[in-house]
Amino acid sequence: MWLIPCLIIIVLGVITYRSTHALDPYKPIESDVKPITVEAVSLDWKWLFIYPQYGVASLNELAIPTGTPLNFRLTSESMMNAFFVPQLGSMVYTMAGMQTRLHLIADHPGTYLGQSAAYSGAGFSDMHFKTLATSRAEFDAWVSRAKATGKVLDRNAYRTLEQPSSKDPVTLYGAVAPRLFDGVV
Repeated sequence: MWLIPCLIIIVLGVITYRSTHALDPYKPIESDVKPITVEAVSLDWKWLFIYPQYGVASLNELAIPTGTPLNFRLTSESMMNAFFVPQLGSMVYTMAGMQTRLHLIADHPGTYLGQSAAYSGAGFSDMHFKTLATSRAEFDAWVSRAKATGKVLDRNAYRTLEQPSSKDPVTLYGAVAPRLFDGVV
């Protein structure tokens, strides 16, 4: 009498275990293409994206090349938030003083909505960003545009950004202070 229900539970447990580990957001994406690291910081009520390999950063805009794995390092400046781009998958929480990881890839070009999926106060409803998934050439042009701005994201500029504000316009930074993300964590 108990044999069949126990077997069903064991089969379902094995399926759940395997599928859970296959979809682990901490597991790097296998690819022949070299991944890009993006350091994301949730601020009150905006998103900062730092591209350490390129020495550039952007506020409220995430540019990514299609077909390239993305290795995210995420943290929060103050309150807990949730980084979420529904069309790319996985949502992960960010917390102050902690770092988490996420691995994503965009298979198709497009503009995808990114957002905070956790209520974080008065400016929460405006805490969203555009994810620009483009060809590698268009991504390289975006990096060049960022470098051409001449804006520097150093510790003083970061202190200004960390002040609570909402509906901040997209801002590109052509240079970033070394290890800024590590200092935020």
